[in-house]
Amino acid sequence: MVLNSLNESYVGCLDINYIDFKFCLLTNTGNMKDENIYNKMEELFGKNPEKFSILEDQIDIKTQMSYFEESKKNKESGINKNDLLKDKAKLFDLNMDIEEKKNLLVGLAGIDDVEAYRIIEKYLANAEAKLKNWAALALQESRMTIESSLLNENQVIISTGLGGKGKKLRYFSVLASADNKEFTDLQKRLISKELEFALKKVDGEVEKIDFAENYTTLVALVPLTVSIKDVIQSAVNECNQIGDFVSSKFILTNVKVFTIDEIKKSWHNISD
Repeated sequence: MVLNSLNESYVGCLDINYIDFKFCLLTNTGNMKDENIYNKMEELFGKNPEKFSILEDQIDIKTQMSYFEESKKNKESGINKNDLLKDKAKLFDLNMDIEEKKNLLVGLAGIDDVEAYRIIEKYLANAEAKLKNWAALALQESRMTIESSLLNENQVIISTGLGGKGKKLRYFSVLASADNKEFTDLQKRLISKELEFALKKVDGEVEKIDFAENYTTLVALVPLTVSIKDVIQSAVNECNQIGDFVSSKFILTNVKVFTIDEIKKSWHNISD
C-alpha cells in the first residue's frame, strides 16, 4: 500500500511473511497524527518485538513495494539454488536485460547461502544506476535470510522512504512562521538551537536544518522508541515562549524530503 496524498498516513506491514523474516513498511506522510512507530511495532508483533533491522538506504517507496512483491512471488514459485548460482555471471554482463537482472537479484537474495550474499555485494559495488536501489534491497534481504537461519528466529526489516541509521529512523519536518513572513536571523538561530536541544535530549541527531521563504526544514534521526511528534512540538513550544512566532502546525514525514512546492501544497492540507 502506497499513499500518494501528502496529508494521509499509513503505518503497517505488507502482506509478506516469510518463514525466515518479515518485511515491515512503516511510512507516514504529511501531518502525522499517530507517528510513534514503536507503538505500532508492539501492536504488530506483541509486547516483545522480534529482532529487527532498519533499512538504512533512502529508497523510493514504490521501488521497495515492487521489490518485496517480486520477492514474495519468487518464494511462492520456488527457488532453484543451483540454477541461480550458475547464472551469477549474468549480473555482470552489461548487455543483459535489466528485468532479468532484477529477477536474478531477487532469486539470489532468497537463498540461505553466503556465496549468494557475496555475489550481490560484489554487484552492488558497481551496479548500474537503475539497479542500485534494487540491489541494495536484495543485499538487505540476503543478509536477513542468512541471519534468520543462523539464529533460528524471525527477523523484521523495518523500511521507510527516508531510511535510517542503527536503531533510528530518519524524518523530514517543516515548521513555518506564524505570520507567513520570513524568519529573522535571531528567530532562525533560536529555532535551530531548540530543535538541536530537543533532539539531543532523546538521543536524536540533527542532519540538516534549512530556511526557505517562511519555512524551516529539518532532517533528523530519531530512535525508534521516541515520538518524533512530541520532540518537534516541544521545540515549537520553547520557541514560542518568546513571541509566538512559530506556527502551531508542522509537517512530519518519513517518506521523502519535500520540495518547496510540495511543502506549500501539503501545508494547505494540514488541519489546525
